[in-house]
Amino acid sequence: MDRAARSCIAWRKSSWSNGSSNCVEIAGLRPGIGIRDSKAPAGPVLVLAPERWMAFVEALKAGDHDLT
Repeated sequence: MDRAARSCIAWRKSSWSNGSSNCVEIAGLRPGIGIRDSKAPAGPVLVLAPERWMAFVEALKAGDHDLT
């Protein structure tokens, strides 16, 4: 994804980040859901198909990835 394309994307941080820069951001992209590190906005972007994103969100809600 080139720099010009990145500047047109509306990236969002989780409301749980409380203004911290140590989180991920997501954006709706044409091929799916984009995920990036908020500390490295020019870095790599992981793009998941919408159904894989929903499966990930459902797993989080179910506690499958709870690190506590």
